[in-house]
Parts: sequence; structure tokens; C-alpha cells
Amino acid sequence: MPLIVDVAVPVGSYYLLKNGFGAGTMAALGWSSVVPAVRTLWSVVRDRKVNALAALILFVNVAGLLLSLVAGDPRLMLAKDSGVSSVIGIGVLVSVMAGRPMMTTAMKPFVTKGDRARTAAWERLLSGSERFRKFERTFSLVWGVALLGECVVRIVGAYTLPVDTMVWLGTVVMIGTMALTMVVSGGLAAGPMEAMVRAELARGTTDR
Repeated sequence: MPLIVDVAVPVGSYYLLKNGFGAGTMAALGWSSVVPAVRTLWSVVRDRKVNALAALILFVNVAGLLLSLVAGDPRLMLAKDSGVSSVIGIGVLVSVMAGRPMMTTAMKPFVTKGDRARTAAWERLLSGSERFRKFERTFSLVWGVALLGECVVRIVGAYTLPVDTMVWLGTVVMIGTMALTMVVSGGLAAGPMEAMVRAELARGTTDR
């Protein structure tokens, strides 16, 4: 749910408004900023901290609004759209280096399933297992690298392929990157972390 609300809704609504309903870039970016703006403000009021993913998406949309003032070259507009991936990718990689992997917020619900016992096992492992924390960093690292890679591919395509081709191919590249990254990050990190959570949960049950 955090991944859907913080990333899929604002990004998806941007493309839906722009390509599905024919809204202008400025209008699409503006309306798609509503959810991350509300999420960011709500997290500050409720938890006294900033929701990193929501704040990053909000920043990307504001940057996109500013860049949209640059008009004229259709290839530049295609390249600009790929900037969403690059900014998110850089933000995710910086969060890994800072010791606070950003994608953990999106991945944790998939591992804990919203179960209180699983969440408690997660917290114990996060505070006491370096191997678990390494998997946590790996998950965000895979996503950061993948998003940057997608950005590079789309920028190269924007300036080497026909514009009409890149209009649909850019979306294919984005969706393909998301699907492949989910599989890779699941195999390298989320899957092993879920196995460790199950083992920790079983160990806790046995101890009692």
C-alpha cells in the first residue's frame, strides 16, 4: 500500500491525465502532486517526520513543473520525462549511503504482511542482524541502479530514435524496468528477508 500510494498513484495519475485525458504537462504535474503533498504534510503532523518517498515524488513533480517552462524541442520533452526516474534513483542511492534505505518503506509491508508478530520479528532482525540490514540495503540499491539505468536508456532513445517511436517505447521501457526490478530485488533481498522473518518468528514461538 505505501508503494501504491507514494509512487504508483502520483506517477500513474500523471500519465493518465496527460496521455489518457489530454491534460497539459503543467496541469498533469500539478494534479498528480496532490497525493504526495498531502502524504508529506500528514506524516509531518502525525509522526513528526517526513515521509521520504512521498516527499521525493513531490520534489520530482515540482522540478518537472519548473522544467516544463522549457518549451520547443520534443526530444527535450521526452528526455525530461525520464528525469522522474533519475531523481528517484539518485534519492534512493543517497538514502542507502546515508544508512536509511528509502525503499524499505515500500518493501516492509510485503514482508511483514501487516502481521504484528512478523513486524516484531522484523524489528528484532533490523536491530540485531547485520545480514538482514545488508539485504535491506541491497533492495534499495537494486532499485536505485535500475531507475538510473532506465533514465539513461530513455534519454539515449529520445535523441537517437524517432520521436513517434519513443512516445510508446519509453512507456514499455519503464514498465519492463519495474517488472524486472521487482523480480531481481525480490530474489536478492526481499525473498531472503522474508525467510529470515519466518525463521525469527518460528524461533520466538519455540522459545515461548
